[in-house]
Amino acid sequence: MLALGIIGGIIALLIIAFIIIYNGLVRRRNQVKNAWAQIDVQLKRRYDLIPNLVETVKGYMAHERETLDAVIQARNQAASGLQAAAGDPGDPDAMKQLASAEGALGGAVGRLFALAEAYPDLKASENMKQLTEELTSTENKVSFARQAFNDSVMAYNTFKQSFPEFPHRCYSSRSDRNHLDQASNQTSKEF
Repeated sequence: MLALGIIGGIIALLIIAFIIIYNGLVRRRNQVKNAWAQIDVQLKRRYDLIPNLVETVKGYMAHERETLDAVIQARNQAASGLQAAAGDPGDPDAMKQLASAEGALGGAVGRLFALAEAYPDLKASENMKQLTEELTSTENKVSFARQAFNDSVMAYNTFKQSFPEFPHRCYSSRSDRNHLDQASNQTSKEF
C-alpha cells in the first residue's frame, strides 16, 4: 500500500512538472508573438508617416521626382515584406525579405533627407520638422521593439533547450524551433 502511494506521488509530481514546463513554453511563445506584434505596430507607424513626408517634400523638390518615387516604392516593398513576415515571424526567408526591404527604405529616406538639406525653406518648414521628429521617434521605438523581440526569442529558445527536453517536443515541432532560431538571428544581424 505504501509503495502504491509512493508511485502515485511520483506520477503526480511528473504530471505537475510536465504541466509547469508546458505552461512555461506557452507563456514564452506568447511573449515572442507579442514582441513581434510590437515591431509590426511600429513599422506600420513608420510606413504611415512616409507618404506624409513625401507630400511635404513634393512642393519644394518637384524636380527630384525620381528620389520621391524611390521612397514610395521602397515603402511599399517594406510594407509587403512586413505583411509576409507578420504571417509567420518564424520564417527566416520572410525575415530576410523584410530586412532587405527595410534596408532599401532606410537608404531611400536617407537620400531624401540628404536632398532636403539643400532646401532651406523645406528644412524650416514646421511640417517637415514635425515629420522628421516623428520619424526619428518611431525609429527609436522600432529599435526597442526589435530588441524585445530578440530577447523574447532568446528566452523561448533557451527554455526549450533546457533540461528536460521531452515536454518541449510535445509542444513545438522541430521546424518551429529552427524557424525561431533563424528568425532571431536574422533580425539581430540585419535590423
